[in-house]
Amino acid sequence: MENLANRHIILASQSPRRKELLASLGLKFDVEIKTVEESYPPTMRGAAVALYIATKKAEAFHLRSDKELVITADTIVSIDDVILGKPADYEEAFKMLTRLSGKRHEVITGVALKTMDKVRSFYDVTAVYFNKLNDEQIAYYLETFKPYDKAGAYGIQEWIGAVAVDHIEGSYTNVMGLPTAKLYKELVKL
Repeated sequence: MENLANRHIILASQSPRRKELLASLGLKFDVEIKTVEESYPPTMRGAAVALYIATKKAEAFHLRSDKELVITADTIVSIDDVILGKPADYEEAFKMLTRLSGKRHEVITGVALKTMDKVRSFYDVTAVYFNKLNDEQIAYYLETFKPYDKAGAYGIQEWIGAVAVDHIEGSYTNVMGLPTAKLYKELVKL
């Protein structure tokens, strides 16, 4: 990680989970946010969406030094080829969790690393298998944890992860919003 010691790393995310996960890699970084419209072409699906938005976020930064490195990420939940973003309200969150109940879905995080001369992007996919949830459990989770800032209306590290997630195939940190093992490998390559 010597190659990163003299870099000014910028995490372009307000997510407390991403801050925690990046800090867990032992990196020092600043948080800086640029407002970016998180829309994408309607024909785009799955990983392409997460990569597109992560790259869009990275391209909003105009770096002034070859010592700067910007890390951006976007996480989506996909079920039956339908993307579930962040719910607008309680009703939409309830519908999302009802749809995920008892089924397998994918959590896809796209990550972009921007340096002075290029943007390098990659993604990770984790399959998540939910137990069946009843309306009372969904209502309890939404009222207690208010997961409106999370794709698919849930955070695996919260109560719902302990009771609804039967098992996962892939990276747990990816479901939280940042695939740390893959990110570490990419950072070492820089």
